[in-house]
Amino acid sequence: MEQEPRIGVFICSCGTNIGGVVNVPEVTEYAKTIPHVIHADHNLYTCSEAGLTAIKESIKEHNLNRVVVASCTPRTHEPLFRAACREASLNPYLFEMANIREHVSWVHPHDPEKATRKAKDIVRMAVAKAALLEPQTEPEVEVKGSSLVIGAGVAGLTAALSMASQGFKVYLIEKEKELGGIARRLYKLYPTLADSSEVVGPLTKDVESHENIEVMTSASLKDISGYVGNFNAVLTGPEGDKEVDVGTVIVAAGSSNYTPPKGLYEYGVHDHVITQGELDEKLKKGEIGEPERIVMIQCVGARKGEIRPSALEAFPKSDTAELLRKILKARKEEGWPYCSRICCMNAIKNAILIKEKSPKTDVVVLFGDLRVYKEYEDFYRKARDLEVRFIRHIEEVRPEITRTPDGKLQVMAYDALAGLEVKFPADWVVLSTPLIPSKDEIMLGRMLKIPIATDGFLMEAHLKLRPVDTNVDGVFIAGTVSGPKDVSESIVSGEAAAARASILMGNGKVRTDAITAVVDEDLCIGCGLCEEICPYGAPRIEDGKSKIREILCRGCGSCAAECPKRAITMRHYGDNQLLAQVKALLVPQSHEGGLT
Repeated sequence: MEQEPRIGVFICSCGTNIGGVVNVPEVTEYAKTIPHVIHADHNLYTCSEAGLTAIKESIKEHNLNRVVVASCTPRTHEPLFRAACREASLNPYLFEMANIREHVSWVHPHDPEKATRKAKDIVRMAVAKAALLEPQTEPEVEVKGSSLVIGAGVAGLTAALSMASQGFKVYLIEKEKELGGIARRLYKLYPTLADSSEVVGPLTKDVESHENIEVMTSASLKDISGYVGNFNAVLTGPEGDKEVDVGTVIVAAGSSNYTPPKGLYEYGVHDHVITQGELDEKLKKGEIGEPERIVMIQCVGARKGEIRPSALEAFPKSDTAELLRKILKARKEEGWPYCSRICCMNAIKNAILIKEKSPKTDVVVLFGDLRVYKEYEDFYRKARDLEVRFIRHIEEVRPEITRTPDGKLQVMAYDALAGLEVKFPADWVVLSTPLIPSKDEIMLGRMLKIPIATDGFLMEAHLKLRPVDTNVDGVFIAGTVSGPKDVSESIVSGEAAAARASILMGNGKVRTDAITAVVDEDLCIGCGLCEEICPYGAPRIEDGKSKIREILCRGCGSCAAECPKRAITMRHYGDNQLLAQVKALLVPQSHEGGLT
């Protein structure tokens, strides 16, 4: 016999995020009047240790069999509250979350009274659904103790070595002939100015000699199928195709350096107009010498406003292709809209190297904004102490490159501080260009079903809470594949991705979310529409009926929405539960009336 719902409601003030707009005590008192609510309370931060403890104690004290938390977005905090329910011996799927931050306080900050009424309505709707929730069982699968690492830059090398050192088998593939990625081509690394070979060399040597790591160069991922714990990957290289079965995948495919279009600042026209990456290589080979003046121009191809789309014939017409059109075929004279973070530091590093080798060389850095993040302010001061000149120019009047009668370069810029146009005869002009997403990286994202962010890089599950996870269980990202990073940050992200993958492989088993599609075979006509539209390949027609492979299902609901016979429903989001929320909203509440 089913138990009568005994619901506990916990309202979060979220500091002033919610409590600064919504009258939280009033909403708490209102929650006590809703049918089936046995207990209601409010906290300053429900996600804190004190808040979670209060939930667990209340479950036991009041014999609660349902829990509702009204706070912020479920995307970030629902797993936390579900875990608290599990620790109190309550099935985690008997938990419901009401978002009264993004849906209330953040969108109605200037109308506290109406915001409070709306919060009451949203809580009432959540309680109505919670009363009909059913316990669910999470599918459990075996996880193979091996991993595929795509990309052998410093992030990929670090991740591979970390997992191999723990006893896991690692398959490491690299599209180039040599390991090391972009870092291999660098000269010195900031802020220590250590030679890049001192970092890349030992990493490469350890990886190549490790018995648990199988390295394939000039290789790429041809195809992949399966799910967390049981991926089947087809790798292709000079020796042909190779199939491997792995439990996890780490994408560390890196990024590309932006190449300015020919003619921009005379790049590609004059041999002494180069990028910072090219300067690194020349410094490494000792090809710069002791010039009289070097001028560096910052943000070339970066922070250039909105990307404009154009046709991209190589991809089929689709939503993803539309995004690719915006990303890959941007107008070159406009460049990319984001700050690449490492450009300023590379310019300062190379300026210091030049001044230390040739103190008489005048190094001028022209910038619109100079960004020295983290602890690198001292590094900037070191450059100033060496008499590197930093001159802010007006963004709208970009520097111009001309040639003197004797064929030398001359840079003209408008000095924002002096209010004058200044001219610098220069032996070399160095353009600071950003790291940008590569075509190969985006194709990998499509193959692995990892979302692509608006800047073109692969998107992490959550920037702060899950920075190396993706929305695909068992697939992790490391290094610059998710955005510009310096070498130290790439190494850290490689370690983090390896740690996340190792936890899965070390446990040997993994539970996946129980919110999956369910087929009523009496209603199913085997039309195959669900199989056609599912982006994850979960449905399969067998014996004339649709079968859902739960481990592949991500609970997106596409199949349930499109099924012509309404034979497919979603666990935790049944029609009766959603309709109960609608009815709770529409019930006359003369003394409340928030949304009605």
